[in-house]
Amino acid sequence: MSGASSSTPGATPGPLRTVCVVGSGAREHALASVLARTVDVVVTPGNPGITGRSAEGHSLTSTADPAEELDADLFVIGPEVPLVDGLADRLRSQGKLVFGPGADGARLEGSKAFMKELLAEAGVPTARFGVFTEVGPAVEFLRSLDGPWVVKTDGLAAGKGVLVTDSLAEAEADVAAKLSGDSFGEAGEQVVIEEGLTGPECSLLVLCDGHRLAPLAPAQDFKRRDDDDAGPNTGGMGAYSPVPSVDDVLVDELVAEAVAPLVEALRSRGIDYRGVLYAGLMLTPSGPKVLEFNVRFGDPETQVVLPRYEGDLAALLAEVAAGELVTTPHFAPEAAVCVVLASEGYPESPRTGDPIAGLEEAGQLPGVTVFRAGTTTGARTDGEVTAGGRVLGVTALGGTLGEARDRAYAGVAAISWPGMQYRSDIARSAVDESAAFPNDVKVEAAR
Repeated sequence: MSGASSSTPGATPGPLRTVCVVGSGAREHALASVLARTVDVVVTPGNPGITGRSAEGHSLTSTADPAEELDADLFVIGPEVPLVDGLADRLRSQGKLVFGPGADGARLEGSKAFMKELLAEAGVPTARFGVFTEVGPAVEFLRSLDGPWVVKTDGLAAGKGVLVTDSLAEAEADVAAKLSGDSFGEAGEQVVIEEGLTGPECSLLVLCDGHRLAPLAPAQDFKRRDDDDAGPNTGGMGAYSPVPSVDDVLVDELVAEAVAPLVEALRSRGIDYRGVLYAGLMLTPSGPKVLEFNVRFGDPETQVVLPRYEGDLAALLAEVAAGELVTTPHFAPEAAVCVVLASEGYPESPRTGDPIAGLEEAGQLPGVTVFRAGTTTGARTDGEVTAGGRVLGVTALGGTLGEARDRAYAGVAAISWPGMQYRSDIARSAVDESAAFPNDVKVEAAR
């Protein structure tokens, strides 16, 4: 960690009794469960899994009341949409202590073009790219690249606005569909085209209090829907932590080369960034390169990183929010594996309303926690039903990655609903001690 702290926007940290988490998915469920080790947690709008008390006796509650109407000692904003919409700014204007960037910093995720331009300004290694609003110049740029080709919506697209293809014709058709507004509406009316990169990926979450940086444990996620990195891009089908090929020395190098210059570029624009920076990185043969920066905890990375955290997470995030980051995060030697269970038709047209069996049985298995991503209480059943594309994140802790993986898939085996789909290869390569990297070399792109 380096740098000097600045004055706090909106509030100063005091005794923490209650934390409000904004969001409704598995990321927010994981945040709430770890925060509840030391404080009471209220989540808005939350989900059916966030209720009751933690093992340490703190309450977990979901509420439909908006964050602006709630009283808490710290607000932690989970998803990207409220951040881009300026929720952190509105809460700070009320004198609240907030973990999450203002709308100016959230542009990093709200506009991929802005993010890429800022990376270029900061000298952060990234893929060759171009930004386009018209089909002709975009196609001309595509044809100047050797392929594979990567086409991204500029705006938010819920993890579905990226095409990675070895077909120039498919890339050209995708550009035309996006720029016309047919694919993603306004989010796609400007596109970012990138060269494809090769190498193993790494997800690195780095806390930033406006000046100081503190990396969390690295993770590896799986963006493609099907085994062996086949199928369409998704919001993430699973993750594991730690990553055997990414040690502390490499983490420090990644922070110094990819994250610190970006924060300096933000500061040069007068942006006081207080929250987490999610760096999606590819370890290419020519060195690490940034695929993406997100402005919130990753999903499903959060589900495997935060359960390993040793310490008071609420106090740590309050330091970040106040611009007073002094704690160095430490993580348990245990490994964690998360397997995402998705609805039939995900990601294109997920089916909802299917009754979910086995939730209680899975949650009682050793080391297993079932984080709710997209469930609701059924109108015609006493249990939960599917209510989204990604429905559950089955996470398990174990003494080794192999044990954590076995436990996670035991949890998966206990759960069922019609059309349930998931990958069977999460962390498989990492468990193989002979693997040089946690995943086979592949071509991939950021969400």
